[in-house]
Amino acid sequence: DGFFVRYMGREATALAVAAYAIVLCVGVVRLAQGEAAWNAWLQALRSPLSLALHGVLLAAMLLHTKTWFEIMPKTMPALAIAGRPVSPRTITRAGWAAAALAALALWALVAWGMA
Repeated sequence: DGFFVRYMGREATALAVAAYAIVLCVGVVRLAQGEAAWNAWLQALRSPLSLALHGVLLAAMLLHTKTWFEIMPKTMPALAIAGRPVSPRTITRAGWAAAALAALALWALVAWGMA
């Protein structure tokens, strides 16, 4: 059944989130081990295999994010503003807008050297 194949594909993208969390945890451990370990970890991230892995993880995380925002209005209680129900499409768009705003704010902080 196509529905279940798509469902399992969406669920499998959570593995990409877990894999990237592990990559970041290893980075924190290497940072705690000192400058040489940190620089070695950064160098490992620059390898072609690591860059390819990051590309795959990015694609999976984007799909995960997309499906998360699409399913959000289906799993939350009905939302009403001024007595009028908020459409699922509006909830999904608000999630995307909040994510885009947060990404833009983080980018600006990094670009300006504040983070």
